[in-house]
Amino acid sequence: MNFSKLQGTGNDFIVIDNRKKKFEKFIGDLSVEQAVQRICQRKTGVGADGLILIESSDVADFKWQFFNSDGSTAEMCGNGARCAARFAFEKGIAPREMKFETLAGIIEAEVNGKEVKVKLTKPFDLKLNLNVEGLSGHFINTGVPHFVVFVDRIEDVNVKDVGRRIRFSEVFQPTGTNVNFVEARLDKVLVRTYERGVEDETLACGTGSVASALIAGKVFGMESPVEVVVRSGERLKVYFDEEMENVYLEGATIWVYDGILKREILDG
Repeated sequence: MNFSKLQGTGNDFIVIDNRKKKFEKFIGDLSVEQAVQRICQRKTGVGADGLILIESSDVADFKWQFFNSDGSTAEMCGNGARCAARFAFEKGIAPREMKFETLAGIIEAEVNGKEVKVKLTKPFDLKLNLNVEGLSGHFINTGVPHFVVFVDRIEDVNVKDVGRRIRFSEVFQPTGTNVNFVEARLDKVLVRTYERGVEDETLACGTGSVASALIAGKVFGMESPVEVVVRSGERLKVYFDEEMENVYLEGATIWVYDGILKREILDG
């Protein structure tokens, strides 16, 4: 089965054109969750933070199914959306300016070469000044839930251990939350993210970058666009208005390679 691997600021994804339901035929009797886990494994599979299936839509240019590397589904993924949009445009599935279905709603995107800008659904459930597991932070849902903690020195944070503790806190059950540690500077924010579903720190998180920029706007008065420097060292821009009605994420994507999956990758 043909696939492509793309990455956006260090978030990498396996993208498959599934308009003819080839993925279901490929995995056979194996569950989707198990298949995704095996394909996304770093040492025994292709290796990726997530897997994206591009499918037909009656209301948009296409729809996607998005899976984290553990096989769980996610409502939204900002960097995944940028990679999916570039894939769909270059494969002739969608025009340069497109719309596609996600569990979070209809997403708009514009592709300009490697640069892709996506308009996210309106963030909601903003809660400032929460105390969770002894840490003060702020919550917002930017398509998926995010808890934002401001720190003095981002390099001093044990992202995996502290992030895991907050991710599984009773405050955010039953679905849990992603956790962003943010160092705010005069002209930008530095972000490190613990992602649920991956259950580790990732090199970048699009919706986490958006959450961090929006909260920095609320707490420190940072103005749009906010530049976000992620763990990979790459940069994203987050655009927003005061009411958070129009929120955009913009940055580069890299088309890593195209390949063919063999059925034996699914063998236990």
